Amino acid sequence: MIILCLNCGSSSVKYRLYDWDKKETIATGIVERVTNSGSFCIQEVYGRDSVKVERECPTHREAIKLIIEMLTSPKDGVIKDLKGISAVGHRVVHGGERFAKSVIITDEVVEEFKKLADLAPLHNPPNILGIEAAKELLPNVPHMAIMDTAWHQTMPKYVFTYALPYEWYEKYKIRRYGFHGTSLLYVSRRASVLLGKDPFECNLVICHIGNGVSLNAVKNGISFDTSMGFTPLEGLVMGTRAGDHDAAINFYIMDKENYSTGEMNSILNKKSGILGITGKYTDRRDVIEAAERGDERAILALDIEAYRIKKYIGAYAAAIGGIDAIVFTAGVGEMCDLIRAKALDGLDFMGIKYDKGKNKIAKTRNAECDISAGDSRVKIFVIPTDEERVFIEDVVALYEKSRGNKIRYTYRFQSPHYRNSLRDSEFEKECGKNPELHKVVAKVN
Repeated sequence: MIILCLNCGSSSVKYRLYDWDKKETIATGIVERVTNSGSFCIQEVYGRDSVKVERECPTHREAIKLIIEMLTSPKDGVIKDLKGISAVGHRVVHGGERFAKSVIITDEVVEEFKKLADLAPLHNPPNILGIEAAKELLPNVPHMAIMDTAWHQTMPKYVFTYALPYEWYEKYKIRRYGFHGTSLLYVSRRASVLLGKDPFECNLVICHIGNGVSLNAVKNGISFDTSMGFTPLEGLVMGTRAGDHDAAINFYIMDKENYSTGEMNSILNKKSGILGITGKYTDRRDVIEAAERGDERAILALDIEAYRIKKYIGAYAAAIGGIDAIVFTAGVGEMCDLIRAKALDGLDFMGIKYDKGKNKIAKTRNAECDISAGDSRVKIFVIPTDEERVFIEDVVALYEKSRGNKIRYTYRFQSPHYRNSLRDSEFEKECGKNPELHKVVAKVN
């Protein structure tokens, strides 16, 4: 069974062709500058040189048509024709309240996505364009939608409801939705494997820290609360997003600087966070280097970010009645020992103790690590996320009709024997350069 995975953004289309039977990626690629001049596609196949084709793609239809041509090209392709593709999976950022799990895309589902476009105006419209184009070009295979928000549809109403006029929720569905769902689902299930527990008996705090940052309280294996809200703007300090702050500040500055709502929205989402504090950095590596040189604003940015993470860890641990583990994931969470250390320092009174030596060593995207101190009551894991694995397994489950309506679906990667051969291979290469990495690999219970 071969699956085509599509992730349509406003000006790009990422894709992956995956062989489910062999459990391996056949090809990956991206079409850049869609709807703009100078469009091009880069395709990569393991063991071959990457291939670049330049062609104008004024719409997503042309972009997906180019992807199909790249995959089936007699010279550089990897499949003979479209008959080789069994199903197509589409990433959809916002599924609203309607969708609590991945679904087969019907005309009715597409219409529901269109109704939700206002909730994610930068993401859902291109997602929909990609779906419609792919269904036109590949009409004889099932298409599935995998949504970032679906994981959080288990949050209780008193958790997702804002203390705002209730009619706003009734009329406009103003509420907490949360994001990063596929990443959080994968990491929560893998954490339960490392704990040796039924996933639906685990309480976790998951720290997804990349350019975008969100924390997730997982109670009895399902999402209970999350830091991102109606949009990804709420919550933690991020690369360019402000996170939590007094909303009255926005009105005050709009009056003082004569900003429009559009200008303020851009500032809060694109010019705040780490960038806003430092004035020039978003990459945490740059921030850390500047802090080491004595840059006071870089030092302040790191302190603010770590403090906010620490505060949320404590709040979520209280909200769900204690935790079995804290998990760090995504680019910064997996690779930045300093942010982890600053967020964990001082939590000993909660039974949360990390091993400083292990924390410094645990910098890999290819293995699950345990940085807990020997006497820590709460486990502390660093787990590389794998959103695409969730994506692919959901497509297969829908194709095989094995999932049904169960929220508590058991994924194949929940097996204690699950391995990612590509990551294993890359990890061994890393260990060749840094043998100490073997010391921090988490043991499966």
